[in-house]
Amino acid sequence: MNQKRVPVPTDAALIVTYRCPMKCTMCSIHKNSSKQVPEVSPAVYEKLPDLKFINITGGEPFIRSDLDEIIQVVRKKAKRIIISTSGWFVEKVISLFEKYPGLGIRVSLEGLSVMNDKLRGQKGGFDRGLTVLLELRRMGIKDIGFGITISDKNSEDMLRLYELAKNLNMQFATATVHNSFYFHKYDNSFTDPEKVVSSLNKLIHRLLNERHPKSWFRAYFNFGLTEFIRGRPRLLPCEAGLVNFFIDPAGDIYPCNGLEDPEISGHKDCWFENMGNLKQADSFRDIWESEKAKLVRRKVASCPKNCWMIGTVAPVMKKYLKNPFVWVVKNRLKVMFHRSFDE
Repeated sequence: MNQKRVPVPTDAALIVTYRCPMKCTMCSIHKNSSKQVPEVSPAVYEKLPDLKFINITGGEPFIRSDLDEIIQVVRKKAKRIIISTSGWFVEKVISLFEKYPGLGIRVSLEGLSVMNDKLRGQKGGFDRGLTVLLELRRMGIKDIGFGITISDKNSEDMLRLYELAKNLNMQFATATVHNSFYFHKYDNSFTDPEKVVSSLNKLIHRLLNERHPKSWFRAYFNFGLTEFIRGRPRLLPCEAGLVNFFIDPAGDIYPCNGLEDPEISGHKDCWFENMGNLKQADSFRDIWESEKAKLVRRKVASCPKNCWMIGTVAPVMKKYLKNPFVWVVKNRLKVMFHRSFDE
């Protein structure tokens, strides 16, 4: 690869804050609030390149009083923008989408009402999240859905949430617990990985039985999650920091959200490095083509982690389409003839 002229990335995730009203068991962001750390102003995002996709996430994005101003900037930078939220601030969400109905949204729900509120540490969280989804659907918002972070505790609820999403005609996104600087968490693990894999396999089978090709490729992504849970190699190469990037609340650019600080995690084979700071740089290109960015990409190429998160997987699924396409065709045919897919 010619490092002197690196292609402009297609995808970005803006972690606009670490402040969050939720107290999730699988994430310690709420214990490491960026309230005392200056969060970059909306004007800093003017330096972003033209992209295909931006995910605005946190913490809780709606905790920022200037989220409207951030949207005004980034909607000129990407064709598609999705906000990831807990749905806790119902009125703020509704108000923003009344102004910007072309945005997308994913509300995090970790199970049905009892399980969700237990795992997210806020009573009434499920009701608020579902209220947001139903009200936005009534308003005609099209790019709408919810997602779950799967663990031993909620893998069975995941299947019920999938059915809920399907019946509401909403998108359904999945992730599993990971350890990283982003989550401020280094002790997530699976005590019964095969139980979680079993639930995911049921979801994969249901997705392959749907009529929409998008669901079939989601099945492939979920198959990748089962491989991650079992500690197997990634299905596709990781090109974090090449096709995508993450910006933390202070403006530091990272290749992904799966990095671990070895001084904190105790995993000495892991690494933690950013490419530069968008606030301090004259332009995004100055960071993207810098010697520091080269170093980060070399570290990505030999990274010991096999993370499988949508922010870094989605771009390479599109780039290396042949691999998921072959898997989809083969396994779609199997389920059509009432056979099991390749587990």
